[in-house]
Amino acid sequence: MRWEGRRESKNVEDRRGVGGPVLVGGGLITLLLMVAMMFLGFDPQMVAQIAPDIAGAGQQAPAKPVNDELTKMVKVVLADNEDVWGRLFPKHFRGRYAPPTLVLFSGRVQSACGMASAAAGPFYCPLDKKVYIDLAFYDELKRRFGAPGDFAQAYVIAHEIGHHVQNQLGISNKVQSMRPRLSERDYNKLSVRMELQADFLAGVWAHHVARYAGIVDEEDIREAVNAAAAIGDDRIQKQSQGYVVPDAFTHGTSEQRVRWFLYGLKTGDPELMDRAFEVDEP
Repeated sequence: MRWEGRRESKNVEDRRGVGGPVLVGGGLITLLLMVAMMFLGFDPQMVAQIAPDIAGAGQQAPAKPVNDELTKMVKVVLADNEDVWGRLFPKHFRGRYAPPTLVLFSGRVQSACGMASAAAGPFYCPLDKKVYIDLAFYDELKRRFGAPGDFAQAYVIAHEIGHHVQNQLGISNKVQSMRPRLSERDYNKLSVRMELQADFLAGVWAHHVARYAGIVDEEDIREAVNAAAAIGDDRIQKQSQGYVVPDAFTHGTSEQRVRWFLYGLKTGDPELMDRAFEVDEP
């Protein structure tokens, strides 16, 4: 994927290295220290002067945002998604596309959907309309799943943006509203369909960057297909526990994920997205 020197999205929030309070209840401890100093006879004016230093001692300064090559690539991929969906939304859905924010974090992160660790992988939170990713996931994608390459990485982001498209179209809310009326097994199947639809939308995005931007070649597409296959539920379960439990699927099989990505890539038509809910075969 030819991304170097191209537009980088500004809709990125870098939370990597952001420190938190070292002392639990830092404000209360600061107050107690000030009272103790005054009790011991310190000049109240001097206590007031050094109070900010006492409070600051309980905090770690945030690290400077990292802007290495991988970060730049992610920003370019996000910009490409903004450009593609910015064109497709008015044409196909008669509305304006509102780009999500992509949050870079390390270790764990607080979202409107709750606290999440990097072990859960990249995710989209519909409540705050943000995509969250720990870039260390890409090392795991390469080492554990055998899916290297910058377009494999781009596919991961495009899949999460697909969830944002679903959310903006009201699909996420509609599916969520059905949860009380369905068994856990049936709702899980519906959730899998949501994931396959996001794979389809990632393929739609790839179609347009390949056809119109001219930045993608056949090797890039193979990288994305390899990534989609590598993170299929059946392959992950087989690798981690030695056997497959279809009822526990959350994203679909390797074959399904590849098939729906390629269907989106072939057609480039987001209006066909509902077929992921209607039929098994595109």
